[in-house]
Amino acid sequence: MTEIKYVGCQFVEPSDFVLDIEEGNDYLFLLTHTPAFFWVDGEVREYPAYSAILFHPGQKVYYRASGDKFINDWIRFYTTETYITETTLPRGIPFSVKDPDYLNKLVKLIFTEKVLNNSEHSYKELTIEYLMMVLMNKLKESCESAFTSPHYRKLLYLRKMISNNATENWTVEKMSAYLHISPGYLQSLYKSFFGISCMDDVIRSRIRKAKEYLMLGQYSVSQVAHLCGYNSVEHFCRQFKKITGSTPSDYRSNVVKPAKQDQKSSLNDPPDFGSAY
Repeated sequence: MTEIKYVGCQFVEPSDFVLDIEEGNDYLFLLTHTPAFFWVDGEVREYPAYSAILFHPGQKVYYRASGDKFINDWIRFYTTETYITETTLPRGIPFSVKDPDYLNKLVKLIFTEKVLNNSEHSYKELTIEYLMMVLMNKLKESCESAFTSPHYRKLLYLRKMISNNATENWTVEKMSAYLHISPGYLQSLYKSFFGISCMDDVIRSRIRKAKEYLMLGQYSVSQVAHLCGYNSVEHFCRQFKKITGSTPSDYRSNVVKPAKQDQKSSLNDPPDFGSAY
């Protein structure tokens, strides 16, 4: 039997979100849509977007936002089913998933059954159980392929290089040469492991760096564009708006300044732990 207690789809949390529980009472599954920090092996580590993690009861649960917001799917549940209690999935260790869109759809279906299905004569519990089984099977597929692929660790290191050196002139050819594989195979592997293309990852890393520069308030938009590896300010502005929904100037005016004004008042407020626990 599996009892879903709470479930959320593409739940958006602010930049100061943190959840810190010494021992969780239930199982907690997360699928991140943005980078996040997790407590793993006694230290806080940053993991990329489209990472999954399964916490077991009694485990320390700690994760927090890594950017201006944290987006995730999550399920808090109780179960006695051995396909979960005796799963081979790592306990409390994030791993990248092969098909985040598919997993997101499964969580949405579970949400629909749990929250929206009010029929008196339904197979709600049985349907949820089957959906959870599919979810766990898909997670095991991703986990096994991730930890057994000879390219996985090199891809993780490459992704870290991209994140830390976003302003470099990254190309698919340059990245594939590092792994000694063809450009086409690199793109297929990268998308499979991380749920995003390698060049889209470069763009998102650049935009994340641009946000940091904009928050400093010391540089003009054209200077930020140059610092983030863009030769064209117009191209930078188009990509920034496509990803963030606002222009660089609007982001600095509407997001950064209000956040600074509210900083003092928020310091004394208790942290918002969301509704996962």
